[in-house]
Amino acid sequence: MLLPLLFLQVAASQPAIQPQASAASALVFHGRASRLDVGVPREAASAPVVVDGQLTEPQWSRAAVLTGFSSYRPVDGREAPDSTEVLLWYSPTAIHVGVRAFEPHGAGAVRATLAERDKISGDDVVELHFDTFHELKRAFVFAVNPLGVQADGTKSEGGGFVPGGAGPGETDLSPDFQWESKGRLTEYGYDVEIRIPFASLRYPGSGPDTWGFNVVRTVRHSGWEMTWSPAKKGAASFIAQGGRLVGMEGMKRGRVLEVIPELRARALGAPTAPGAWRYDRQQELGGNVRWALTSNYTLNAAVKPDFSQVEADATQIAADPRFDLFYPERRPFFVDAIEQFGVPNSLVYTRRIVEPVAAGKLTGTLGRTDLAVLAALDEDSPLDASTERPAIGVLRLSHALGLQSTAGAIYTERRVGSDYNRVAGLDTRLVFGRMYYAQLQAVASATRAGERRVGGPLWEAVVDRTGRHWGFHYSVIGVDPDFGSQLGFVTRTGYVRPSIMNRLTLYGGPGALIENWTAYSRFEGTWRYDDFFGGRALLEDVASLDNRFNLRGGWTVGVTPRLATFAFDPAQYQGLVVLGASETPFVVAPRRTTGGVSTSVGTPRWQQFSASASASVGSDIDFAETSVARRLDASASVTWRPTSQLRVDGSYVSSRLERRSDGSTTTQVRIPRLKAEYQLARPLLVRFVGQYEARDRAAPRDWRTGAALGRSLGDATEPIAPSRTNDLRTDWLLSYRPTPGTVFFVGYGSTLTEDDPLAFDRDRLRRTSDGFFVKGSYLLR
Repeated sequence: MLLPLLFLQVAASQPAIQPQASAASALVFHGRASRLDVGVPREAASAPVVVDGQLTEPQWSRAAVLTGFSSYRPVDGREAPDSTEVLLWYSPTAIHVGVRAFEPHGAGAVRATLAERDKISGDDVVELHFDTFHELKRAFVFAVNPLGVQADGTKSEGGGFVPGGAGPGETDLSPDFQWESKGRLTEYGYDVEIRIPFASLRYPGSGPDTWGFNVVRTVRHSGWEMTWSPAKKGAASFIAQGGRLVGMEGMKRGRVLEVIPELRARALGAPTAPGAWRYDRQQELGGNVRWALTSNYTLNAAVKPDFSQVEADATQIAADPRFDLFYPERRPFFVDAIEQFGVPNSLVYTRRIVEPVAAGKLTGTLGRTDLAVLAALDEDSPLDASTERPAIGVLRLSHALGLQSTAGAIYTERRVGSDYNRVAGLDTRLVFGRMYYAQLQAVASATRAGERRVGGPLWEAVVDRTGRHWGFHYSVIGVDPDFGSQLGFVTRTGYVRPSIMNRLTLYGGPGALIENWTAYSRFEGTWRYDDFFGGRALLEDVASLDNRFNLRGGWTVGVTPRLATFAFDPAQYQGLVVLGASETPFVVAPRRTTGGVSTSVGTPRWQQFSASASASVGSDIDFAETSVARRLDASASVTWRPTSQLRVDGSYVSSRLERRSDGSTTTQVRIPRLKAEYQLARPLLVRFVGQYEARDRAAPRDWRTGAALGRSLGDATEPIAPSRTNDLRTDWLLSYRPTPGTVFFVGYGSTLTEDDPLAFDRDRLRRTSDGFFVKGSYLLR
C-alpha cells in the first residue's frame, strides 16, 4: 500500500511554451511523430555565415527543423516539458547547427556560466550525437551551454551496465575537436549557433552517406533530459535509437595536416639543507603531428609529447586499499581517437606509457573493421633493471557484425631488452532481442623477466537485459595468478568472480514527488583461481541493495545496505611475525562478516548553488590486521557560482577505521579540497587549487593478542612502523586556450607539510617542494 502513495501525483506539470519560428519550413522532422530520416539541405560554398549566435542568415530559413522532443530521464516516453528546435544545413566544408531552446519557467531558470572548455556539466547543455559511420554503437559528441561554451568527445557502447536502462551515459571528454559555437540568452530561453568542419570528423565519404544523429538536451533546474529521437530505456543501446541524416554528399574534408610545436620550461625546487633551496631547471621542445590521410584514416606522431597536467588528479580514497586507483588519460597525443583502443577489462591503459621519447599511431576504418595501431619508445623506467628504453606496441581490431554487434582482437607488447610482456586476445559483443546483449572475452599473456617465464589466461562472460522496468547483468570473470598486463589496468590476479545483479525501476506520474525509483540487488562471490575449479570455499562474498530515488525538482537520494564476508589468503601475509618475547609467525583470522549502510543526497542545480553529501557507517575489514573494524566514511561537495564567470568548488572526504577491541583508530584519511576559477574571457582563465591530504595509519597489531607486527627480513625482524602524511598542496594557473592545440600556461605549485593534521599553523608549515612551469604550443593547420 505504501508504494502507490509514494507515487501519488502532487502537482500538475506546466504546459510548454510552443515555438513560433521555423514553422514555415517544409523540412520539419518531428521526433515523436517518427519523422527521423532527415534530408539535410546543402547550401553553396559561396554563402558565408558568421557564427555569432544570431540565426538570421538566409540559410537558416531553408534549414531542416528538428522538433517534437521526448523526455528520457528520469522518465522516458513522454512529451518533453521544454520545447526545442534544432536547425540543420551543410556546405561543402562544414555542417551548421542552430539551437532554439525554449524555457517555460522564463529566462531566469536557464543555467549558464562562462566556463572553461569541457567544464559545463553544471549548466544547461545541448548535445549533438553524430554516428558518422552509422555503426549504432559509437558517436562523436559536440555539446554547448547557452553561451556557446564547448565540450566535446566520444561516446561508445561496449558492455557497461547502465543504471535504469541504456542511456546517454558518460562522454569521454578527452578528445578536443576544432569547431565554432556562439550562444546568447533570450526572453524565451536561449539560442546557440554551431559550425562543425568536416575536417574535424571521420566518416566514410564514399558517396551519399547516412549518419546516425540525435540531440540530447539537459535542463539543470529540473534534472530532466530530453531527446529528439524518442529513445526508450528498455533497449540495449541508446545510440542505435537515434534518427538519421540521409543523402549527405559532396563533402570536402581534404588531407588535413596539423602541426603543434610545444615549448616547455620548468624549475623544480627542493630543500637541500636548513635554509637552503635548490632548483633544477629543465627545458624541452616537443610536438605533435596529426595528418588526416583520408576522411576516415588519421596518422599521429609525437616527439616528447607533453605529460604535464595543468591540474593535478584529484586524490581519491581507495574503498579497498589492496588495489590501485584509475585515473583518466589527458595527454593530447593519446586521447585523439582513444575510443578505437577500447577493449573490455582495460587491457590498454595508456598512462602506463610514462614519458615517451617518441610515439606514433594510425587509426581508421576499413570497410566494417576499425584499425588502431600504437607504437612508442618510453623513457628509462625505474621498475626495470635494464638500462634500455621500453619499446611498446598495441594493435586493436574491431569488426562490425550486423548493425550493433562486434568482434574484436587485441595484441599488446612491452619489451625491455630481452624481457617482455605480451597480451593477445579476442572479444565479442552480441546484441539481440532489442534489449539483450552477451559479451565474451578470452585473453592470454606471456611474460619474461630474466630467466623466469610465466603466463596465463583472463576470461569473462556477460549477459545483460536492459529492460525499462526490469533488467539484469550476470557475469563471471577469471584471471589466472600468472596473468600479467603491463600496458593494461588489471589490479588483481588469481581469482574467479561470478556476479549477479538485478534491477527494478518504477516511475511516478507527471508531477509526482518521486519521479523514479531504481533498486539494484547485487550478489558477488570471489574465489581463488584454483579453489574455484577445485570446488573449495570462496574467499569473499558481498550482497547489497542499492536504492536510488529521483525526486521532483532535481533532488536525488540514495540508500544502500550491504552485507559481506571475507576470508584471508595466507600467501599474502607471508613474512609477517608477531613481536614479543618470542616471535611467532602471523596467523590470519578466520572468515569475518561485515555490514553497513550508505546514504547520499544531492540538491538540484540552482542558479548559484548545488551540493551533495554521502555517508557510510558499519563495519569493514582492516586488511593489515585481518580484523573487523568500525568504519565511518563521509563526503560532501559544494559548488557556488556567484557570477557567470566565477566558480568555486569545495569538497571534503574522510574515512576512519576503529578497532572493535578498544576503539583505537587504525586508519584515518581526511582530504579537504578547494578549487576557484575565474573566467576572465572565454579563452582566458585563472585557477587556484588547494588540497590537504591527512593520512594516519597506526602500527598494525595481531588480531588475537594485540601485540605489534613485524616483517621478517632474513636473519632480522623489522617492526612495521606507523605512517603519517599531512601535506598541503597548492596550485596556481593562468591559462590561455583560444582553440584546442593553441595554448599558453603559466603555473606555480608547492607542497607543504606539518606535524599536526589540519592545524594550518603558519609557523610550523614547512615547504617540501615547489615548481614553476611555462608551456606554449601553437596549432598550425
